[in-house]
Amino acid sequence: MKYQNSLKQILLPIVIILIFVVGAYVGRGMAGFSYINRNGTNGNTDKVSTLLNYIESEYVDSVSREGLNEDIIPQLLENLDPHSVYIAESEVSEHNEPLEGNFEGIGIQFNMVHDTLVVLQIIPLGPSEKAGLLNGDRIISVENESIAGKGLTSDEIIKKLKGKRLTEVTVGIKRQGVKNALSFTIIRDKIPIYSVDASFLLAPGTGYIKINKFARTTHSEFVNAITELNKDSIKNIVIDLRGNSGGYMESAISIADEFLTDNELIVYTKGKSRAKTDYFA
Repeated sequence: MKYQNSLKQILLPIVIILIFVVGAYVGRGMAGFSYINRNGTNGNTDKVSTLLNYIESEYVDSVSREGLNEDIIPQLLENLDPHSVYIAESEVSEHNEPLEGNFEGIGIQFNMVHDTLVVLQIIPLGPSEKAGLLNGDRIISVENESIAGKGLTSDEIIKKLKGKRLTEVTVGIKRQGVKNALSFTIIRDKIPIYSVDASFLLAPGTGYIKINKFARTTHSEFVNAITELNKDSIKNIVIDLRGNSGGYMESAISIADEFLTDNELIVYTKGKSRAKTDYFA
């Protein structure tokens, strides 16, 4: 009897463990893997959309479909050429800003030196000049928040300084020769962005114009530069496009039109699903 009781005490835990293991295994086998029917109701649903639908309805935590899309799209475009990029809707205006001919900000050019913003140039008659900033000033704070020595990138600092026209931003300045920090309140405004970097007489009868991009205002800037150069009776013109970042095709066409006779073909476009379009002088 004692032997049987001892045997039960030994076997019972083993049996319980076996039942648990077998139950877990069977349960796993019964759960298996879910089959996602990607044919949907119309038979044309693609795998990506089907997967997103499945995640949205079945994933244990709540997810943002918009967020998933934002993560997926850039990865899809990585397999295309370097010029195929995705820009989120919230970033479109920021990316287009340099091509619009102006931006809203405080009107300075700066560089980061030892993790501190140093003003290289203040745009004449711009908001910063009106407020009293000088070339060489170090901006150490924005709205009483320190930005010096914080490891911030240029883009992060720009976002703090830029803002809507006629809004205010207060900056803390460290100026050479002045012991204490200075504080300036700057009223943001529209700042012109020039695409014609330089125009001058290169040699007697030869003018020179450098264009850094084709923005919305480039053609008018170019015409103004040509008008000034023509005062020296130029016969030749050198247009320097080295480092030009591109831009609006219409601006480039308008500049080419200045040198061609009527009805001359300037350029044409043609796409995989778009008919050929000719652009004439």
